[in-house]
Amino acid sequence: MTKVHFTHIGGPTVLIDFDGWRLLTDPTFDPPGRTYAFGWGTSSRKLTGPAIAPTDLPPIDAILLTHVHHGDNLDDAGRALLPAAGTIVTTSSGARSLPYPARGLRAGQATRLEAPGRPPIDIAATPCRHGPPFSRPVVGEVIGFALTWPGQAHGPLWITGDTVYHRALREAATRLRPGTILLHLGGVGFPSTGPLRYTMTTRQATRLHEAIAPRTVLPVHYEGWQHFRENREGIEREIAGGSSTLRESLRWLPRGSPVDVAV
Repeated sequence: MTKVHFTHIGGPTVLIDFDGWRLLTDPTFDPPGRTYAFGWGTSSRKLTGPAIAPTDLPPIDAILLTHVHHGDNLDDAGRALLPAAGTIVTTSSGARSLPYPARGLRAGQATRLEAPGRPPIDIAATPCRHGPPFSRPVVGEVIGFALTWPGQAHGPLWITGDTVYHRALREAATRLRPGTILLHLGGVGFPSTGPLRYTMTTRQATRLHEAIAPRTVLPVHYEGWQHFRENREGIEREIAGGSSTLRESLRWLPRGSPVDVAV
């Protein structure tokens, strides 16, 4: 069993520290106040800054970047961190677009991180659909990451990435049977697109949980921006008001403070 230290810095940005490895997900370190365009008439203003300044980060062995083209997953200050990272793992299209060497993956492909004196980490890309059916030409390529290494007691660590619940996601999760999930929530929506959602809602997360019964669910990317339709209060209200099994596994990460989770 591995004890993993998770530090939620804000939005999708989490420092993952275990057995000598330091991994960073979707680096977003810009200050609040700026409005970012996401294409096709959609935009959002950042409301909350990072809990940890980029200058206070330890050396990063790898950055796991679910996609490169949205400012709430990779902003200017986050891009400035990329050259110093030991490895960048992202989408195949994202790797081609970055001015730095990166390992590009499509859903179903995998890569391995290795270093002397540390356990190897196998990273498999998982499918994401960052919006309604047939939206990929608009929203672009997005992936999640399933991390496996020797000594895990409860199954892989899964970072879902920005996605709604859909068949390919459920099938991948059923094959993986992750024990711990960094779950991108928030039910993203925009005035110009009405009721359409671009990340998972609490109801969708409940369906996913029922399909795979993970041991621990750590919500991320549900706060700090205008475009989230379900913040923590809304998520907790939805869980409390229904029959969601999600409450059995849900564990909130405090911003800026490490939390130990047995993986």
